[in-house]
Amino acid sequence: MPSRREFLRAGGILAAGLFIASQASPSSAAQSGGDSIIEIRMKSDVMGSHVWFDPVGLLIKPGQTVRWVCVENVHTVTAYHPSNGNHSLRIPEKAAPWDSGFIQPGGKFEQTFTEEGVYDYFCLPHEGAGMVGRIIVGKPSGPGALPFDYYKGKPGTEDWLPVPPAAQKTFPSLERITKERIVRIGPPE
Repeated sequence: MPSRREFLRAGGILAAGLFIASQASPSSAAQSGGDSIIEIRMKSDVMGSHVWFDPVGLLIKPGQTVRWVCVENVHTVTAYHPSNGNHSLRIPEKAAPWDSGFIQPGGKFEQTFTEEGVYDYFCLPHEGAGMVGRIIVGKPSGPGALPFDYYKGKPGTEDWLPVPPAAQKTFPSLERITKERIVRIGPPE
């Protein structure tokens, strides 16, 4: 029978292992294809003049959950979908749209992705500044895989808002996400 000291030591090793596992970076979870929750951080420079999602692009498997964590400033995680302020549709047609509402520093929001395709999302107060992100679930397909103006001239889309130019420039390409599995951007140097 183990002594009390050996028992406590084993518990400490187990606790340390659990802590290390909980601190896994988004890149390690995405690269390994694991089923763990993948975190995206919502960031800002000190002045709030540069805002971004880190990472900005991910490739995940159907059924995986993404957790957004607000590090600085106040942000939202909002799907490009007509039900979210008439934004153009840039998530799979069968996928349910989401909007986190405003998230304060330290706050979190989670979304589980079950439908394959491309999911483009934005931060409501910072979309015009290019705070957007892209997640590919399985294989790239759906409206998010099409050009930004694919809907122009189609019935029922007259009121849809286009993706702002700064946001269009921020999205990583589908090819880059597929190749790298995780794409990061950071503050200007």
